[in-house]
Amino acid sequence: MYLGIDCGTQGTKALLLDENGRPLGRGYARHALIERENGAREQEPQWWVDALREAVRQALAQAPGAKVVALGVSGQQHGLVVLDENRKVIRPAKLWNDTETAPQNETLVKALGGNQGCLEKIGIVPLTGYTASKLLWMQENEPENFNRIRHILLPHDYLNFWLTGKLAAEYGDASGTAFFDVRQRTWSKEVLAQIDGGTGHLIKALPELLSPEEIVGTLRPEVAAELGLSPDCVVSSGGGDNMMGAIGTGNVREGVVTLSLGTSSTVYSFRKESIADATGSVASFCSSSGGWLPLVCTMNATNIVTQTLTVVGKTVGDLDSVLAKTLPGADGMTFLPFLNGERTPDLPRARGSIVGLSSNNFTSENLVRAAIEGVTFGVLSGLDLILAGKEPSVIFAIGGGARSKEWRQLLADATGATIQVPMEEEAGCLGAAMQAMYAFRCVTGAPMDLADIADRCVGISQEERQTPRPDLREPYRLAMETYRSELEELYLHKKQ
Repeated sequence: MYLGIDCGTQGTKALLLDENGRPLGRGYARHALIERENGAREQEPQWWVDALREAVRQALAQAPGAKVVALGVSGQQHGLVVLDENRKVIRPAKLWNDTETAPQNETLVKALGGNQGCLEKIGIVPLTGYTASKLLWMQENEPENFNRIRHILLPHDYLNFWLTGKLAAEYGDASGTAFFDVRQRTWSKEVLAQIDGGTGHLIKALPELLSPEEIVGTLRPEVAAELGLSPDCVVSSGGGDNMMGAIGTGNVREGVVTLSLGTSSTVYSFRKESIADATGSVASFCSSSGGWLPLVCTMNATNIVTQTLTVVGKTVGDLDSVLAKTLPGADGMTFLPFLNGERTPDLPRARGSIVGLSSNNFTSENLVRAAIEGVTFGVLSGLDLILAGKEPSVIFAIGGGARSKEWRQLLADATGATIQVPMEEEAGCLGAAMQAMYAFRCVTGAPMDLADIADRCVGISQEERQTPRPDLREPYRLAMETYRSELEELYLHKKQ
């Protein structure tokens, strides 16, 4: 058996698989979240450990006697976990959606020579939320804590450390730190020197880097006993949630597009070569399957839709009926959903706007549709950048938003692509388990190509397949044009 664990923003999930990808057990435990008005978003790493324990316990209880030979961990990207000389957590982890560090990100990009300088040095343009700016924030705001740093980890690295007692990182998740060269797959001394003044303090705190076929180690005996697993259970390198989501949707060969509608929204497509985007909107991350995973992430997604539904007295159960009885463009209402600031486009201090209101279109149904369209048009703009103007033929949709039939239909109509949904909803968990299977086979001398593992484990739901309706392509094109023009007028023009 293989165990996939996904530590997200809202909770940790566990999925138990057999070698053919058949799910045998599941578990879930929620996390608390520290939020402050200044944009701070933080969590205690111990909360992740507690949730992992509970999620794994639930999953294993559904398959008594299961022999788990390997597990993999998927984790929310960009979070900063810092340990002292005793390997104890120094402070709560600042998360991917923390915008308090926006000024520090601007400082770093400028110090590295602007967007072009960043591309030349590390192959990527740091955005608000990446890990590097969090270190600079600590240096400026918590110098005592900063000086205590002896180990720097990402969330999934920290869970691997708790499981095995070993400090390690892997290429895909490391790509989102902004102190990692995505082309050379090495840590960047130059970026870290901009933060610690060239003392070497930070580069010494970074863990060993692992490739996808390598393992971190085996479970610590006390952890194995606590979880009810064998101490011989292998822990794979794992990766960031987007990288594991790519594996879990079979996005390990070129031509596949994955679009995730969760707390954040991401879109990505596997590439054999790195790409460079001078605007910084496309992150040319490494994949956790041996290639690259150019990716666009927007910070405002299902959370905005859920909040809008709550404000107008509706629930997620009303979403499909609202979309079914409203028209593309929400009768001229446009929602720019930057309630938490935004990463793509890079607008960390932005706030949301609703424009085009009239006495005729100002209804709760149109407001909900406008919120959904605002979230959707934002991430589809990112897809245009990744595909460089080419149109996708098939998109795999995952995340909470993909459960809505009408939202999937909206995606199909707006893109002209067929929308397919993997049978396993928890793509991050599935990808982590598949990566564990891949690593286990590599270290035991029976290697199997990850694409072949994907063909075996990733099933597609025929019932949740949506095909585009040609007559709605033009209305959605016009609605997206309106969205983009309002974005330019209200935000991007002023930023320039």
